Amino acid sequence: MSAIRLKVCGMRDVNNIRALMELRPDYMGFIFYPKSPRFVGSDFHLPDDFPAEVKKVGVFVNATNEEMLLSAKRLALDYLQLHGNEPAEQCKELKEQGIKLIKVFSVDDEVDFTITHPYQNLVDFFLFDTKGKYYGGNARTFDWNVLKKYDQQVPFFLSGGISPYNVSGIKELMDMNLHAIDINSGVEVSPGMKDIEKIKDIKCEL
Repeated sequence: MSAIRLKVCGMRDVNNIRALMELRPDYMGFIFYPKSPRFVGSDFHLPDDFPAEVKKVGVFVNATNEEMLLSAKRLALDYLQLHGNEPAEQCKELKEQGIKLIKVFSVDDEVDFTITHPYQNLVDFFLFDTKGKYYGGNARTFDWNVLKKYDQQVPFFLSGGISPYNVSGIKELMDMNLHAIDINSGVEVSPGMKDIEKIKDIKCEL
């Protein structure tokens, strides 16, 4: 499983971020959606010594391009993650400005993966998360077997309730175009505060 990368999302506490920096995850995500319990707030800043090899991902829900580009510039974000109902045209506009994108799709047993087709040439990655009440952070997995219906054209992040207790099951997905796992609520002490030991356990499985 060494080829699978790790993204830790929903970070906002400076000390928690610093502790996670020591583990060098491949991606660290910061949520810019005001209704999220993990919202970073308007005056959020990253440590000056944030490691360049850890890619910074800004997570947005139905935000305007202007809002996202402002945050991307201020924090030198490497990727924008679009977690709402953003149309393909909006992704096209961002791509034309040189922005790297992750487009999220909510998944349940009835998912029709043709919804991804308009975005295939416009984003760098897809992210498949559990369909639920919230835009992410629902703390539940979906049936990973449904990913067999996905055409694997665009590499994807897998999200939704991943924890040390179920991460070993990801080995069943090794024949898919799985780029990274995205962990959040499954390793939290409280919203926005991560249990570093649990993340270490997951990292050992990858």
